[in-house]
Amino acid sequence: MKNNTIKIAAVAAACLVGVTSAHALKTEKRDLKNNMSIKYKVKPKAVNSFDEMFSEGVLYGRLRSNMFHWDWGEDRPGKTEDNSAWGVGGSLIYSTGYLSGFGATAGLYTTHTIGTDNASDTNGKDMGKAGKDTYNRGRGPGAPIDVLALAYLEYKFGKTSFKAGRQIFESTLLRSNDTKMIPNTFEGYSIDSKDVPNTRLRAAYFTRQKLRDHDEFHSIIAFDGGGTRSNDDAGKHQGLTTAAITAAGEDANPGMLVLTAQNKSIKGLKLNFDGMYIDGFVSSAIVEANYKIGLGDGWNLIPGVRYIHQMDEGAGKIGGAALSGNTGGYSTPDSVDGSATMARLQLKKGAGKIMVGYSAIADDADIIAMWRGFPTGGYTRSMAQYNWEADTKSYMIKGAYNLGKAGLVEGLRGSLDYAVMDYDTERAGIKKTDRSILHLDVQKTFKSSPNLELKLRMAMVDADAGSGQTADEQSYNEYRFEVNYLF
Repeated sequence: MKNNTIKIAAVAAACLVGVTSAHALKTEKRDLKNNMSIKYKVKPKAVNSFDEMFSEGVLYGRLRSNMFHWDWGEDRPGKTEDNSAWGVGGSLIYSTGYLSGFGATAGLYTTHTIGTDNASDTNGKDMGKAGKDTYNRGRGPGAPIDVLALAYLEYKFGKTSFKAGRQIFESTLLRSNDTKMIPNTFEGYSIDSKDVPNTRLRAAYFTRQKLRDHDEFHSIIAFDGGGTRSNDDAGKHQGLTTAAITAAGEDANPGMLVLTAQNKSIKGLKLNFDGMYIDGFVSSAIVEANYKIGLGDGWNLIPGVRYIHQMDEGAGKIGGAALSGNTGGYSTPDSVDGSATMARLQLKKGAGKIMVGYSAIADDADIIAMWRGFPTGGYTRSMAQYNWEADTKSYMIKGAYNLGKAGLVEGLRGSLDYAVMDYDTERAGIKKTDRSILHLDVQKTFKSSPNLELKLRMAMVDADAGSGQTADEQSYNEYRFEVNYLF
């Protein structure tokens, strides 16, 4: 693989830093978590008049820059060409005050590329990989995105809130996944309640989705081969095309029902449940438990398990058991009934943490997850990896250290993970091969500029050769450098 010097330097840097702190960037108004989701600390308050709704509202601003470079192990014109992109942009989010419990929020997001090197030298094809979310992929490298990704009305009563419109929703399968320039958002209705002690209950009904590199809201499940008017997420089900759905007599724009529950009634025990149902297509139930065991002297051991049970509601006969649409090698090719089992063990003390994780997808159907939540996230998923096809087994070890918290280097923290993914390559639609991944994140904040954060991410993927390939055709190095400024 090329750039061996860079690779060796990255590994050396990884030896100096070790999952990251709970919040990557703490500011006066908001905390930016290490998964790039937002925790709001300053929120609009109750007001007494319509005019005060706007005069007492809160404006949240963000400037960001994201640079990407993808270095293939072997260049093949039109297939595996090195590529890069640099996007700049940001967001303005305004939330009104609450009059008799009623309020509203609107969020405008933008990204424009300063430069891309993504067009194929031979056929002009868009070769963008990691940096594709800096521009509108459906309109070609460099096409800007300006979108009203958030626009909802809200009503609060007690510890419960109801939202209607374009919004962010974070669950096991649905995520904003705002690690590039613009978040993944949904259109519909949600209710969030903390009125039950030690419990959070949520329900949502979403009718449309906008992916990170799209400026249009579209079907949550239908795939049309790319562009900005269908769900062409990396985790898409290619058999669930609009044409196939329509031919089966189903609605290509179905609604999605989501239910979640989190409970902390028992000291040290966190219980989670996620349910998802799309009429005529698929449903899933996800249970998860994590238990904190104090070992003394500041040490804590946290075992965790997650189980996913996926049920066919009609998607199997329409698109088949495989996300690729090619069901060769699947025992029940016309069913998406499937499951996944995961386990992890975390050991924490002070500024450091280490985790070992395992995931196994049952030898049935692939797990359908095209909403930017990742079924194996937090257990075995490394950066940019999708490891939830049937009969896939994965292993991960991950370490983290907060050098600032340890009093060594102010504002510096990092994480390093090593994952091994074992795919069932006998299945006709599986294009990925067995691989190992080394992934490093380093983040830096500054006392002199407390709203600023720098983030460096690197991944080195060593993959086996596929049929008729050399090994380096699926191996690559990926580099990302991000700057965030919140105000």
